[in-house]
Amino acid sequence: MSKKLNCWEYVNCGREKNGIMVPILGECKVISEMKYDGLNSGVGAGRACWMTLNKNCVMQKTKQISCCYDCQFYKRVLFEEEEHIEHKLEPVKA
Repeated sequence: MSKKLNCWEYVNCGREKNGIMVPILGECKVISEMKYDGLNSGVGAGRACWMTLNKNCVMQKTKQISCCYDCQFYKRVLFEEEEHIEHKLEPVKA
């Protein structure tokens, strides 16, 4: 099995601590969300980014959490964690 990546490693956004894009876009708040630290073996909310309201996330196309269902990183975490995933998204009610 490959290394379990945090979201910023997966998308290579440059918004991690001291990342190349931090001076322009700022540091991503997912990294500092320590209440989610360790969930799904991630740093901060790095493997639970869908739990944060991160409107600047490069993975989100809208401000609605429903776009996370289509996110390839979310799908990867689901696959890697199988039934042991912590804080899985609940289905969106129509």
